[in-house]
Parts: sequence; structure tokens; C-alpha cells
Amino acid sequence: MTTERRRFIVKTGGALVAVTAAALVDAPNVIAQPKVQWRMSTAWTPALDMLQGAAQRLAKVVEEMSGGRFRIEVFPGGQIMLPLDCFDAASRGTIEAFHGPSYYWPEKEPAVQWFSTVPFGMDPAGMTAWYYQGDGLRLWEETYGAFNLVPRPGPAIAPQMAGWFRKKINTIGDYRGLKMRIPGLGRQGRCQGGRHGGPHPGGRHLRRPRAGRDRRLRMDRAI
Repeated sequence: MTTERRRFIVKTGGALVAVTAAALVDAPNVIAQPKVQWRMSTAWTPALDMLQGAAQRLAKVVEEMSGGRFRIEVFPGGQIMLPLDCFDAASRGTIEAFHGPSYYWPEKEPAVQWFSTVPFGMDPAGMTAWYYQGDGLRLWEETYGAFNLVPRPGPAIAPQMAGWFRKKINTIGDYRGLKMRIPGLGRQGRCQGGRHGGPHPGGRHLRRPRAGRDRRLRMDRAI
């Protein structure tokens, strides 16, 4: 073996030992990293198992990808707070996250309604393109930043039917006196036609038409 080859092996071996030693020294620090535990309340009651299930799936994926070091405990609306209280709770730091459509809180800032499903708006593919290829996500972050929140989109569901009515709607005047469950910009448009109602939390509305309290049902979803 030549002198040059011996020197190469010695130098290389020394480098490998140094890397291994560094790895051994750093390993306990990695292992000792504290686990992260978040609480997330949703705007959905357990009745909306599809949307509540999306929040639970997110928590499951995060835990799996982090090797169990990042856990999110998911609470349905009404369990630890009222469904629509989750926005303020996350803003104040009472909980670390919430899951719900931005159109539930137009009184905070009217612009938040544009970051979810809107009447005659884009489908999920269009919204996703706007978020990640346009300025959608940046604008949403700026809007929520005023409330100490960092938004992320999901799940993606397109605009739905204009409504399910107990009586036939022929003219705009037929909306007068009608009680409906509808949030966001669609609610503002219907209000101009004389309808009454508010953005009840998702899930509560399922029982209302059957009980005769509402004569019309409408539900949009956030993307």
C-alpha cells in the first residue's frame, strides 16, 4: 500500500469517525426534543362526520409524519366551547388551532368570506390554483395575521346547490319572511331578498327543517 493511499485512508477514517462522533453526540439532543401537544376545536358538531373526520384525519397524519412527537387533540364544536367560539379561542391562544370555514366570521373582517366557498365561485381546483399559484394564500395570511392566526386551506369542497326549500321559489319576493340557515356572501344576497336567519354552526341545521323551524336549508363549505 502506497504512502498516499495510507494517508487517504487515515484522513477518510478520521472524517468518518468525526461524523459518527458528532452523530452520537447529537442523537441524545434529538431524542430529548420535547413533544408538541395541540388542542384543536372545530366549528362542526359530531353530526357532520365528514368534516369532523377531515379534522381527525389531519391530526392522524401529523402524528404519523412526526413519529408521534406532534399530537393534535381534536374536539368537535360544543365539547370544550361553542362551535363558533373557536376563532377567538385560537386568536387568544386558549387553543392552538381551530378547524372551520372563514365565512363564519365576517363580523371580524368582511374580507375573510372570500377565502372559502362563495356563490358562483371557483371549484376546488380553481381555488387551489389561486392559493398556491396566485396571491390567495398570501392575502389570507395577511387578513388572518391581524388576529394572530396563520391559515391553511382544507378540505376542498365546491359550491353546492342554492337551497332545499319546503315551498317553490319563483321570484325574489318568495324569499320574504323565509327563515334559512346560510352563511357568508350567499347570506348577504338572500337578506336583500327579505330572508332572515344566521350562520348557525354546521350540524345544528340538520334538525331544523324537519322540526318546522326553518323552511329552507342551505350549506356551503370552505375550501
